[in-house]
Amino acid sequence: MTRFANLNKPVPANVTELSPTLDKLVTLIAKLPGLGRKSASRIALHLLQSSTEEALELARAIQAVKEKIHLCASCGNLTEDKLCRICTDPKRDTRLVCVVESPTEIIRLEKTAVFRGLYHVLGGTLSPLDGVGPESLRIQELKNRLHESQINEVILALSPTTDGDTTSLYLMRELKEYGVKVSRIARGVPVGADIEHVDEVTLARAMVDRTSVE
Repeated sequence: MTRFANLNKPVPANVTELSPTLDKLVTLIAKLPGLGRKSASRIALHLLQSSTEEALELARAIQAVKEKIHLCASCGNLTEDKLCRICTDPKRDTRLVCVVESPTEIIRLEKTAVFRGLYHVLGGTLSPLDGVGPESLRIQELKNRLHESQINEVILALSPTTDGDTTSLYLMRELKEYGVKVSRIARGVPVGADIEHVDEVTLARAMVDRTSVE
């Protein structure tokens, strides 16, 4: 493949007018979180400048994660197997379950090296205005785990936003009948902030200082 000239220069506003194919690539890349068309154009031009093998390796990696990665049958974490590595780790405390919104929070909490229990991914938070009700989340799966396992504490590690608090309050009511201790991570996590953007030290302190909601 012929190598293109250095494309790491200011991207002209009309770069996608050069080719419908390039325009489609830029449009797709721009849909990724945090990227606008200008950044997407830089990435597209970088791929164009790369060797064919480098570009295809990226394409194969994207295809592989879509084909191989799915949700853990137990907790909803990302995995290539039936159960994720956390659920199959014999050193984890199976009596503790930490409820989070997405696998992203699991990654952040694991970096703190403080929590050694299991997780349960809800898949989001309740948001009536957006049409997200209890049936849209993995709440029934959590109840099933409480029925089937010897869990004695459920830790709610949801972002302290309006939707996160609404979800936490709902779960507190729903889990009362199971006779388990329900706690929330301490408010070391700033109100209105997403857990995804909280530093590890603050997140670790919040986990250690969690408080009971009973």
